[in-house]
Amino acid sequence: MKIDVDKMSLKELNSFLAAAQRRKKLLSNRRPIGAVRRDVIALAASHGYAIEELFDAGMALRADKPARKRKLPPVAAKYRDPENKRNTWSGRGRMPRWLAERMKRGQSVADFLIPGLGRPTAKKGGSIGKRSVFRQD
Repeated sequence: MKIDVDKMSLKELNSFLAAAQRRKKLLSNRRPIGAVRRDVIALAASHGYAIEELFDAGMALRADKPARKRKLPPVAAKYRDPENKRNTWSGRGRMPRWLAERMKRGQSVADFLIPGLGRPTAKKGGSIGKRSVFRQD
């Protein structure tokens, strides 16, 4: 971080100096890290623990409990493969291979909609990678 004191006003310089004095006082009053580390190790030993046991135990507790995943409610299928009725898709998540292959062949996603279940959620193609402005020579 580089501070340009030449561009500071008198008020800004005074507040900067005051903040620097507070920080200097805080740092000078702190005990050295080695001394604090020795005290913590001695405190753990006085209670019958090794410092490694305390910190490894804390890490093990976190590792034992897996993170909870939010359960999403089930969603009805919106798209169905006419050739294989077991191939369905709800419109959420990544598009299944069977539908992606059909789209590559030129079919529309709307062709696979299950009647009466609403509008299509997937689009045939986005504007990513397509030119929207053409150069005129």
